[in-house]
Formats: sequence, C-alpha cells, structure tokens
Amino acid sequence: MKEGRRGFAKKIIAAGIGASVLPLMAGTNRNDPGTVPESNPHNLKLSLNAYSFDKPLRAGTMTIDDLLDFCAKTGFDGADLTGYYFPGYPEVPSDEYIFHVKQKAFRLGIELGCTGVRNDFTWHDPAKRESEKKLIKEWIVAAQKMGAPGLRVFAGTLSKENFSWEERAKWIASDIRECAEFGKQHGVMLALQNHNDFLKNSAQVETLLNLIDSDWVGLMLDIGSYHTDDPYLDIAANSKYAITWQMKEKVFIRDNQVETDFIKIRDIAIRCGYRGYLPLETLGEGDPYQKVSELFKKVSSVLNS
Repeated sequence: MKEGRRGFAKKIIAAGIGASVLPLMAGTNRNDPGTVPESNPHNLKLSLNAYSFDKPLRAGTMTIDDLLDFCAKTGFDGADLTGYYFPGYPEVPSDEYIFHVKQKAFRLGIELGCTGVRNDFTWHDPAKRESEKKLIKEWIVAAQKMGAPGLRVFAGTLSKENFSWEERAKWIASDIRECAEFGKQHGVMLALQNHNDFLKNSAQVETLLNLIDSDWVGLMLDIGSYHTDDPYLDIAANSKYAITWQMKEKVFIRDNQVETDFIKIRDIAIRCGYRGYLPLETLGEGDPYQKVSELFKKVSSVLNS
C-alpha cells in the first residue's frame, strides 16, 4: 500500500465522515472552548441511519422531513439518508428537493454524513457493472449537492457465476477505484460496507481495501455483518479503516444473534483513534420509533461513561 494512502487514512480515521468540526484537546473544563465537554469525553457522536425506518419510509407514512424532525427531537447530531428513500430512486431527485433536505437538516442542526445506493459489482459482464458505476457516480454528485461527504457502496451480493473470490475481487477493486476517482473530483468519499455478502470477514475486507488502494475509499464498518466465532475480533481488525459505522442492536456469533456489547464497540473505536459519528441502525420487527429511542439512550449512556 502506498505511504500516501496510509498518511491520509490516519487523518480520515481521526475525523470520521460527517465530523467536520471537533475539538482537538480532550478535557472537562466547560469554560475552556478548546476542551471536550464532559458529556462527550470520547469525541464520538451519534447519528441515525435511515434504514431504521425502512418500512414507514417505503410505505410513505414517513418522509425524510419527518425523519430529520425525529432526529432533532431525540437528540441525534447527524443522519445518514440512504438514497433509496428519496423520491424516484434510483434516479437522482431534483436539485430543488436535494436543497430542501439540505436546508431542513441545517436548520435543525443535523449534520448529513453518508447517503448510499444499492450496487453490485460481482457480475463478470462489464456492461452490467458499467450501469452500476453510472448509478454510483450520479449519486456522488447528489451527495456533493446535499453536503454529505460520503456515499455508502457495496461490493455486491456474490453472483452465481463460476469465478473465484480472488478473480472477482480484482474487477470489483478496479470498479470501486474508478468511482473513487470520480468521487475525488466532487469531494465525496466512498464508504464500502461489509455486508456479509462478498465481504464476510475482516481478512476479506482488508484484502479488498488493499486492492482498491485509494485515499478516497474507507470502510463503513457494519458491526452486525460478521458471522464469525468472535465478531469483535473482526471489528477490531478492520476498525483502522473505518470512516463511518453501522451500529446495530445485535451481532452474530457464527449464525446466532446476541445483544451487542456497546462497551466493547466503544473501546474499539477509541483504541483505533476514531473521532466522529457512530450511526445507529435498528432492524427487525417492532415500533421503529420506540426501538431507535431505546437504542439511542442505551448507546448514549455508554459513550458518556
């Protein structure tokens, strides 16, 4: 890996996607503007991933405006507004709508971190992958207009074609690198999410990121998508690449779901030097308003301890 990427990565990890202004000195003196308040001793803040409200957003019983209002009322400082909750997805919405969302978030004091698309680069057919690259590039421009510094992307869902993981990894890396170069021209990073599809463990994540080898690609560290003997080991191993996270209620030990140990997650984030947002995402049945509120209180308590 190039030394330039290593140095740049350290700076990005220190900041985190969406954390544009944070104090540089840790402390507890509220009268000193150069210190971190007692309520935020670890320089970590919470945002909400819109997927937590997947059902009402898709059903039209909730709008992005409603989601931002909920974020402000609950106490979130940021939000990740996934692209497929915007009207007309996969088409990019009008500038008028994008700027409305941007203004709404700004007035509420909600910082926009990542938006995201559903893409799949595991197909061998270059024409199929070309359309996926077009989708990503269009939403990079949308992210720039929105003021979101990151765009979430996937490697893919592992097509059934007869190619090895290593063969696919080469063209996936090339495709993502091309999109990252486009993102560089628009000031938008790509946040590659490990999603238990093509990327199933920390070794595969590291291999692909090293193949991509771009200063404009980091990891959206999805803590709930390692189905391994000890997911916390995988999370810790990949944490140095994290530019944003997916903080879920549960993690997998092999194929068994267990409650997330957020103290472990907090400590991993602190040890790797991450500073910035930890987006929460709730899944499964239940009232999302209640589930998100409860998770916010739980993780806030851990971060403030």
